[in-house]
Amino acid sequence: MRLLDAVLRQGLPLEAALGNAAAALDRPDDRAFARAIAAETLRRLPDLDTLIDSSTAKRLPPDAKARFALRIALVQALALGTPPHAAISTVLPLMDGGPRKLVHGVFGTLMRKGATLPDPPALPQPVAKRWRKAWGDGTVEAARAAIGVPPPYDLTLKDAASTEHWARTLDGRSLLPGHVRIDRGIRIADLPGYSEGAWWVQDIAASLPARMIGAGRGRALDLCAAPGGKSMQLAAAGWEVTALDASASRIERLRENLARTGLVAAVVEGDVMTWQPEAAFDAVLLDAPCSATGIFRRHPDVLHRAHPRLIGDLAGQQAAMLGHAAECVAPGGTLVYSVCSLEPEEGEQVADRFAADRRFAREPIGADELPDGIVPGSAGRVRVLPGALAEAGGADGFFVARFRRIG
Repeated sequence: MRLLDAVLRQGLPLEAALGNAAAALDRPDDRAFARAIAAETLRRLPDLDTLIDSSTAKRLPPDAKARFALRIALVQALALGTPPHAAISTVLPLMDGGPRKLVHGVFGTLMRKGATLPDPPALPQPVAKRWRKAWGDGTVEAARAAIGVPPPYDLTLKDAASTEHWARTLDGRSLLPGHVRIDRGIRIADLPGYSEGAWWVQDIAASLPARMIGAGRGRALDLCAAPGGKSMQLAAAGWEVTALDASASRIERLRENLARTGLVAAVVEGDVMTWQPEAAFDAVLLDAPCSATGIFRRHPDVLHRAHPRLIGDLAGQQAAMLGHAAECVAPGGTLVYSVCSLEPEEGEQVADRFAADRRFAREPIGADELPDGIVPGSAGRVRVLPGALAEAGGADGFFVARFRRIG
């Protein structure tokens, strides 16, 4: 209940809220189960609320404790396989001093009716409306299908020449060189190649921005770099990498990932908007902080936290960051801008405004640079929408644009 409150009322990311909300749980499996209940509740929240509203004479307020308790009980019984008597008995103590009879009665009524949750789940109405306007009905339906199925794991390989070896060793399949996709349900740290740093987990869409820079022997700057997937891609491709991030805790993860893989980057703690390099770079990658609505398959909480005002504020920050990133690019150098967002305000519109900078020219991304099933748009940019690579397990939502400094 504390986790759901943190996301739905305080607007915190689920993972960021977990530490405080689950502080009293000593066992890792208890913490994991609490997170699983909260995540599945957020994944199916509109459908859970529809069930609750169908069995109450008076609609419960959205923030009512009874509604939270019923969501938690119902998602366990209808989606997580918890026996109904266990699901209700563990939430009733939350209602001490509150409407226990109401919660027990509504839950019992729904169980006797044989209530079920729809497949695929419904998207939150504001999100569905926003994406329908931006991308059409097909994308909304594809997003519903995507959120209902746990995504596979994508691995980026340190050595692209070993793709066939690792696909065979890990019983996976490759969608492009340097990539292997494996099924979920496997403990990553136990897999061959993990401890020696032969690969790292990175959604295939998230691997595209660094791929758009390609191999090189010059100096590359990765802005907002932690936890380091793109920095490691650039280092593995031959670049001399500087990785900048403002978060000390995230930088620690970046250092750990570099150490595990044996890849080298100069790690700098600093703010994109104030940090000044000693010299310009041949390639600069800005994967900007964003609403992260593109990663809704793995983090359904983003659908309940991203709202128009937040998206607008982030778009302004992204435009400012892109302008500063441009100052770090040497003449003739490459600048790649990306966001893991499905909002055009954060992707296309930021890139369109930046395209007015006469020092830079758009450098179209070619179909031969992308996996089959993902194609560049008419402006040579990449927009990965729900439904992309669906038959192969899907991909996160992403936007990527590439520019060349000409002046």
